Amino acid sequence: MSGHSKWHNIQKTKGAQDAKRAAAFTKIAKEMIVAVKEGGGSTDPNNNSRLATVITKAKAVNMPNDNIKRVLERAAGAGSGENYESITYEGYGPGGVAVIVETMTDSRNRTAGNVRHHFDKFGGNMGASGCVAWNFNKKGVLVIDNEDGDYEEDDVMMDALDAGAADFEPEEDVFTIYTEPDDFNAVADALTKKGYSFASAQIEQVPNEYKKLDNEDDIKLMEKLIDAFDDDDDVQNVWHNWERD
Repeated sequence: MSGHSKWHNIQKTKGAQDAKRAAAFTKIAKEMIVAVKEGGGSTDPNNNSRLATVITKAKAVNMPNDNIKRVLERAAGAGSGENYESITYEGYGPGGVAVIVETMTDSRNRTAGNVRHHFDKFGGNMGASGCVAWNFNKKGVLVIDNEDGDYEEDDVMMDALDAGAADFEPEEDVFTIYTEPDDFNAVADALTKKGYSFASAQIEQVPNEYKKLDNEDDIKLMEKLIDAFDDDDDVQNVWHNWERD
């Protein structure tokens, strides 16, 4: 699948870097709570596909098993008082970059106000639902880091395709494996059983086409916009079609 954001260029936006690991764990915990709630209270990933997806994501950012267990116990507890809803916002960043902001919130008004503020402050504007979604496709994305050269490209590709992957993209020292959203858990499980670990594993909004920014001011503003969303407790994921150099 050509044109997906390059891993080393976008990993900053994934919230998995060491400096923001605690924040990443908090956001993933929130996703788990919602997954359990929407799965009828089931904390068994074998019977709750959305929860299985979130747990795969958690393991990719090295969230300890004890943390995962505590979150699931909390989610299963009656009357936890944690009532989140998922809301997606769309808009444009500096230079017309398409941006999708996925949030999970207990206050719709607070989150909408904050998202709009971030767009306005850093040279963008929040748009109507659907204004940029047409330029993205939802895909399962599994990233295998091969910086140490432990894997042979042909072997990984065959294992991925045998597991049911839709596409495979080698690039420098990483391999990116794409799946249909419904196949994500099965492919991730099959590759894990073969001994692979993931640098990133989640359902992503993958752009169909990318936009370069040539203006230095726009580039700085776009970086600040992404950072603002990353630092917002209500924001789970930020997807964009900015092609960084």
